[in-house]
Amino acid sequence: MDLFDDIPLDLPDAQLRFEPHWLSVEEADDWFARLVAETPWEQPSVHLHGRDYPVPRLLAWYGDAEASYRYSGLVHRPLPWTPLLAEIRARVQEAVGQPLNGALLNYYRDGQDSMGWHSDDEAELGRDPLIASLNLGGTRRFDLRRKGSGRIGHSLQLGHGALLVMSGPTQHHWQHQVAKTRTPCDPRLNLTFRWIRS
Repeated sequence: MDLFDDIPLDLPDAQLRFEPHWLSVEEADDWFARLVAETPWEQPSVHLHGRDYPVPRLLAWYGDAEASYRYSGLVHRPLPWTPLLAEIRARVQEAVGQPLNGALLNYYRDGQDSMGWHSDDEAELGRDPLIASLNLGGTRRFDLRRKGSGRIGHSLQLGHGALLVMSGPTQHHWQHQVAKTRTPCDPRLNLTFRWIRS
């Protein structure tokens, strides 16, 4: 359901900007193919309740030399920007109007790859972080819920070439997820750019 495809995302206690066609199809196709082929993907494990579980997707962390990032108990040391990622970062920075020194790349190979409920509220992101999420490849549903709520408050479809920007108080009040789905879907690549305070 494309609840917000051509209207502003007007949620209480949130600042969200959604551009479903930020990139042309040709450019999105090119970036997707090159990033999937060039990225040294990893599948780390997280330790929960005495057991190790592989993260249900592949990932890579790129950034400036000082931009180490800790989340889910893992410390990610940045890979240096490739020429392509440096170009993409420059385009995203221009779109959001502020510097960004790190990018988490998540590769969802199929509908069983997912991201659980969370907020991007780690200390090194600062008080009101800006998260710029660029989506390439298959369309996946992106859910939002108020913190403390057990039900989905809003959903939108993140498709090929879409840019979603979350800023202001959003991470204080909202969580988001990309749930598993049995619906057949193409592989999806998500790049989330952010500013890491060293």
